[in-house]
Parts: sequence; structure tokens; C-alpha cells
Amino acid sequence: MGNSLKAIVAFVPSNECQKYLLEDLEEMPVDKMVDLSGRQLRRLPLHICSFRELVKLYLSDNHLNHLPPELEQLQNLQILALDFNNFKALPLVVCTLKQLCILYLGNNKLCSLPLELRLLQNLKTLWIESNCLQCLPEVVCELSLLKTLHAGSNALRTLPAQLRCLQELRTIWLSGNLLSEFPSVLLDMPFLEVIDVDRNSIRFFPSLAHLPGLKLVIYDHNPCRNAPKVAKGVRRVGRWSEETPEPRKRSGAVIEITLDEKPSPPPATKPEPE
Repeated sequence: MGNSLKAIVAFVPSNECQKYLLEDLEEMPVDKMVDLSGRQLRRLPLHICSFRELVKLYLSDNHLNHLPPELEQLQNLQILALDFNNFKALPLVVCTLKQLCILYLGNNKLCSLPLELRLLQNLKTLWIESNCLQCLPEVVCELSLLKTLHAGSNALRTLPAQLRCLQELRTIWLSGNLLSEFPSVLLDMPFLEVIDVDRNSIRFFPSLAHLPGLKLVIYDHNPCRNAPKVAKGVRRVGRWSEETPEPRKRSGAVIEITLDEKPSPPPATKPEPE
């Protein structure tokens, strides 16, 4: 089905047109997964909410800005992808899905997250990149099992001190924000394995050598005057990363050393829950 035809049909709310968009998806698939990504949907077809054993629901790359209350029936849902839509606020019905392990909210228009998000105590991975967040919502700090947080490409200037409560957090992606200083709360999180602060405005990096769990720090594209000191075996990606932590000086000039190699961004293929 051509995308232009889908876009036209999506405006027509009749059941026949919705079935056309869904390509006659009338029964729950055997693998308990429904992928409606890129279908030009403007509303979630209600009969999807009757698939009570559904485990994975992908709604990426549509035109959704709300979800029906009937979504609450999907109490076995573990993965929900709402990225690349038009949400200005997270529908509260999402917070009733207490078995969610992975939630994709990237590339929407979110300026905040509801306090009800704290109900998702099984959440391990949260993607909120490319939204309109000026501060990291403190409710994120109440997700005690969170292991991976993608919060890049927002307008974050600081991180809340409560973030240190997330003792299961292993990976934090903060690329493309407005950080002018390295977030001090990260210095109190010895369990972190990956820290990404690429493309911010950080001018000075404190030592990270005391973080025993650290495996990778990405600090490229910052106007920094030094590289962060790290323990032996920790990989650094940024200026002077293969040299001493301080830039070499030669005849009064600073010689900048950069790496062409950079780890790939978070995978396009969405991971499975652990």
C-alpha cells in the first residue's frame, strides 16, 4: 500500500478504512506482537485493545496524539513503542500498564512526564530522546529498576540529585543537550557503565577514575579544555582520548587529538526485555 494512499485513508474514520490500514489484522498474532509502525494512523483501532495477551505493541512513526482508555486492557504488555508521533503529553492510560519493561517515547513533543509514571515499577528501559524537556522529570528517579535511560536531544541543563537513587542504572545517554557542566550527580553513581555527554557545552571534566563500573565515556563535541581522567581499561571517545588526559602543548599551541571512530548510536532495532 502506498504511503500517499495510506495518508488519505487515515483521515477517514470508518471501520472499513481502518481495516484497510491494518491490512485485516483481526486476530492476535501467535507471537503476541502487533507492529503498526508507519501506518499513518491518527487513532489506535479499538479492537487492538481486545488482544489481552499482547506482549509487544509498536506504534512508531504515525500521527497519534492520544490513546483510548481501552488500552488499559493490555495488562500483559511489556514493550510499547510510541516514538515518532505527535504526543504533547503522555497519555495516562500508559501508566496503567504495569508490566511494561521498555517504553519508547522519543521524537514527540513532550515537555514533561506525569507523576503517574512512577507506577511503572517494572520499567527497565526508557527512551525520551528528541522531545522538548528542559529538565529531566524527577519522576524518572522513582523507576527503581531502570537500567537504560536515553534522554538525548532535549534541552537539559542539569540533572536532579535524586537520580543517584537509580542504583540499577547502567547506561545514560545525554547527547545533544545544553549541559554546561558535567552533571555532578553522575559522580555519585559508581554502578554506571556508559556515560554519553556528547554534543553539549561542557568546558571542564572532573575525574571519573573513581567510578569502578565505568566502561565507556563519550564526551566528544564539547568545548572542553581537558579529557576526563578514567580508570585503566575504560574507553574514552573525545579529544585527547588516546593521549594523556591533558592536551599536549607544543610551542605554546594546543594540539587537539580526535578520534574518527565513534560508537554507533543506540540501535534502530528495538531491544527485547531482559
